[in-house]
Amino acid sequence: MSTVKIEVQMSPQDLLKAVEQLSQADLEKFVSQVISLQAQRKAFNLPQLEAELLLKINQSIPSDTQNYYDELIAKREDETLNSKEYEELLNLTEYIEKMQAQRIEYLAELARLRGISLTALIDNLGIQTQLYV
Repeated sequence: MSTVKIEVQMSPQDLLKAVEQLSQADLEKFVSQVISLQAQRKAFNLPQLEAELLLKINQSIPSDTQNYYDELIAKREDETLNSKEYEELLNLTEYIEKMQAQRIEYLAELARLRGISLTALIDNLGIQTQLYV
């Protein structure tokens, strides 16, 4: 794990420069922690159920799982995927799809609590949707 030692007050721009020094794995972990911190701060003034839903909505796939999934996708595209890896890809795809479906359920519940549409909630939270073509 990379470490960055800083013993001074930093501006957000200086902090960003320090973060640029992190490895990809450490950067992904850091970003996940920042998103979690942001969700916790936003949840501080919210009713308990909304806060719990926001924390669940912001829960992401572990970075090592995402990296392995990306590797398997690349192998599939290169047509170098063996049968064991193919089964692992199917299992990971199912796992990720279940997590995404659960996330949509949490979003729908939060939208219902706030009395707004799912689309409006997604816009309010700044969630970017991915289109698969």
